[in-house]
Amino acid sequence: MTAITSIDDLRHLHRRRTPKMFFDYCESGSWTEQTFRENTSDFEKIRFRQRVAVDMSDRTLISTMLGEPVTMPVALSPVGSLGMQSPDGEIRAARAAAKFGVPFTLSTMSVCSIEDVAEHAPEKPFWFQLYVQRDKGFTDSLIDRARAADCSALVVTLDLQIVGQRHKDLKNGVATPPKITARNLWDFATKWSWTFGMAGTKRRTFRNIVGHAPGVASLGDIHSWSAAQLEPRLDWDMVARVRDRWGGKFVLKGILDPEDAEMAVKLGADAIVVSNHGGRQLDGALSTIRVLPSIVRAVKGRTEIWLDSGIRSGQDILKAIALGADATMIGRAYIYGLGAMGEYGVTRSLEILHREMDTTMALCGRRSLREVNRDIVLVPRAFEGEWAEAS
Repeated sequence: MTAITSIDDLRHLHRRRTPKMFFDYCESGSWTEQTFRENTSDFEKIRFRQRVAVDMSDRTLISTMLGEPVTMPVALSPVGSLGMQSPDGEIRAARAAAKFGVPFTLSTMSVCSIEDVAEHAPEKPFWFQLYVQRDKGFTDSLIDRARAADCSALVVTLDLQIVGQRHKDLKNGVATPPKITARNLWDFATKWSWTFGMAGTKRRTFRNIVGHAPGVASLGDIHSWSAAQLEPRLDWDMVARVRDRWGGKFVLKGILDPEDAEMAVKLGADAIVVSNHGGRQLDGALSTIRVLPSIVRAVKGRTEIWLDSGIRSGQDILKAIALGADATMIGRAYIYGLGAMGEYGVTRSLEILHREMDTTMALCGRRSLREVNRDIVLVPRAFEGEWAEAS
């Protein structure tokens, strides 16, 4: 285990230990995957300024998110079908996050239910992510269940009114649980640890949905239901209705434009997440690190600004903070760990990110996040401002 020194090491282990369809579900984007790739490659274009002969002692990465103390400015993003990456995956990830001191966000489309996570990972309140459904009654019931489970924040995803075309998922026939085919059976046979683990858990479908949504009493009902339920008419008035129903800390995820950021602030969002769904929705959209500065200029100081999509290292986190983000959310970076080694793998991913962030901050001559600003990075002149709307 001492040989695991980077997030990429965990990615390689994840690929070896998880069935192909679920690794591909994690490691893919929509259409040509341009945005998926640029989410990471654009981070590489930003460089650090090394400083020397400065006091590097007594460093700290401690921060806050929504007023909650965090070990570092990182939360675990909501990920659908997380329990297919590792048996009881949401519970394992929530436990690792709580022990490390960072927030975990449970997806509407999780394998473990709200109640499962509340019962089995009770060390710290978690957050709940909501997809707004056509069925307002069911949407309300999800909000009420999250409140009953003492979730401390509601994260509403705005960029999945319709699903982007993801070629790998379509070709693999990805499903939760997976369909039994000859190809899948062969794949499962070579991933024996995953297969035995799945055989030993009762959590193998979308437990927030089955038995809760009207007309969804079994696995056979869920596929037709889910395809029809995402709300394509979602607008700011509907978002305001969800905010009022929830009544607590309120986060809007999927912001990629300064005008939308302004609307989110006017709506009273406690935080916005600069996100393009990890490159899995609108292919050809700009990377989140490219659009971050324009959103910071538009709303900085009026709400917390977080960034996700493309983070693969602690250096990426520090670059986002330097360009004005208050915090970040990670998805694939912890999924790799979960798929590789379960709860311990998530912990290992967080340890790696923390160490990389701490060391980089020190070598840039800073001792706390309060001292981190744009002065520690070098940004290419062409990085911002080269894109203009068509006249």
